[in-house]
Amino acid sequence: MGHGVQRKYAPSSICFGCGPANPDGLKIDSYRIENGLEMRFTPSSEHQAFPGMINGGIIGTLLDCHGNWAAAIALMDHNNLEQPPCTVTASYTVNLRRPTPFGKELHIVAQIEEMQNDRVKVSLSMSAGDKICATGSGLFVEVKEGHPAYHRWS
Repeated sequence: MGHGVQRKYAPSSICFGCGPANPDGLKIDSYRIENGLEMRFTPSSEHQAFPGMINGGIIGTLLDCHGNWAAAIALMDHNNLEQPPCTVTASYTVNLRRPTPFGKELHIVAQIEEMQNDRVKVSLSMSAGDKICATGSGLFVEVKEGHPAYHRWS
């Protein structure tokens, strides 16, 4: 399947959720689909909240980072850029719809809902098998020179 967008565009990122260079991070890999990105992730035992169930903070991190990358790729495509602009989370919500079981691969889809010049609204869905375990949405904003996160992907 090749490398996800994080490894292609930000190989030195240390973000806990999506940074390929963080040895203790989740190292998600997101791939293009029509109108967004998808990813698959298999949690490790340390990602459990209690035996057999995944921690809500890990779920939030997966949705946040994946949604942020969906926004960055959408802005890159929309503005005909060669690299995605650096984006940060302005807000996001997570709805934990049912316990997320340990031992199953998680499938997360981010779809572009609305786009402006420097911001993107993204809808998010996470399933384990055929059951949706979490949904959410986020607003992700491009940052400019001078913002602390501006060079984080370079």
